[in-house]
Amino acid sequence: MGTTSAVRTDTDPRLQSLFDADRALCKVARNIKVLQAIGWPAEMETTFLDAWNAGRPQLPKPPTVPVPLDAELDALDTIMHGLDRGHPIGNWLFKTAWSYRVAARMLEQIGQPGFTRCSVLLYGRPDVRYRSQDASNADGAREVLTITDDLIDRQLLPPVECAMNAEVFAEHLRERIGEFFTHDRVEVVLDATLSSKATASSTKIKLRATAVFSDADLDQLLEHEAFIHTATSLNGKHQPYFKVLGLGAPRTTRAQEGLATFAECVTGAMDIVRLRRIALRVVMVQRALEGADFIEVFKGFLDAGQSDVESYRSASRIFRGGDVHGRVCFTKDGAYLEGLFITHLFVRKALQEGRAELLRMLVVGRVTTGDAINLAPYQQAGLIGRATYVPPWAREPQRILSLLEFSAAAQKFRLDRVELNRFADYEDEVIEEAGTGY
Repeated sequence: MGTTSAVRTDTDPRLQSLFDADRALCKVARNIKVLQAIGWPAEMETTFLDAWNAGRPQLPKPPTVPVPLDAELDALDTIMHGLDRGHPIGNWLFKTAWSYRVAARMLEQIGQPGFTRCSVLLYGRPDVRYRSQDASNADGAREVLTITDDLIDRQLLPPVECAMNAEVFAEHLRERIGEFFTHDRVEVVLDATLSSKATASSTKIKLRATAVFSDADLDQLLEHEAFIHTATSLNGKHQPYFKVLGLGAPRTTRAQEGLATFAECVTGAMDIVRLRRIALRVVMVQRALEGADFIEVFKGFLDAGQSDVESYRSASRIFRGGDVHGRVCFTKDGAYLEGLFITHLFVRKALQEGRAELLRMLVVGRVTTGDAINLAPYQQAGLIGRATYVPPWAREPQRILSLLEFSAAAQKFRLDRVELNRFADYEDEVIEEAGTGY
């Protein structure tokens, strides 16, 4: 289990108020369930695809019922008003409460433009450029698609075989996670209503009962869902004082999804088809924001090679809580690739500056990259406990550093200027230029 030093809570009167705020925040946060509030009924998929296949495409008609959360908003206002933002932990709790407040306001405006304004505050939007960067998330997504287009279009990559049913896959997953979660019971359950292939919480990993899986899916789900999402949630729950670290505060989504996707990349679990799918979602979020309706976004996924079922599910992820006519949408799917870029830069910089301990800080709970820095001093003080579960890759920072720095150096060589046959002819050219006198 994670360890921490003893803390004298009676030596700093501000600490008790922070503990009280944490308890109050945990209580109110459990009532703000974003994905549950904006989910689409499963039968809508059959209705839409039947009409599409019959040549009579019709926009879906999802429920757009706002969720009143007046009591929760009042409670959050009280918590925020009572926090001392001059204290780093107080400021962290304030930002966490603020993100729940934005999420609550978002749910009160389901189907309305305000829904997207709140979504952008929490998860960002693809066309934003940070002050220190020249490219946006959408630019990065298009670059990923451009780089991989040649391989996909020429069909040089063998298709990933998905032949494992959910029950068999679940058994393999149970075996793997049992070796990792030694202090907690984490179940693997099947759920026929799940829109994505898998989701994770601190107590269970859900798999879509009707899905078929590949061997590659096992490594991806282990690294992404189990070793990051479930692990960070459990690490947060094992914290000695601040239990809010065990909750998936909306402000942590970009960092947590980025970290989980980064874990896939650095362990070799990420395949090119999945990377393209993540990048494509960013492009489609941008299109929806620009006015594309559900059918146009659905066709965009379809044209990119997804099946009609997967295209529907991908499009519905973007429009849940929004307006199927366009412009009002849920921008969370843009957070994965942006979070991946941010995590990649953060890890490289942290290791470059000799701050390897920050890798473990990223998994002490559900945190952002900024939290990892701001909360690190309080681990020594005993207010923040060490992570109970650390992904294998994060335990060996030197291996990660060598991989990242090699990748950065290798990018200086232009692939578009090299033909494969060049490798076969290289030595002949050297001899021809040097002559046979050597």
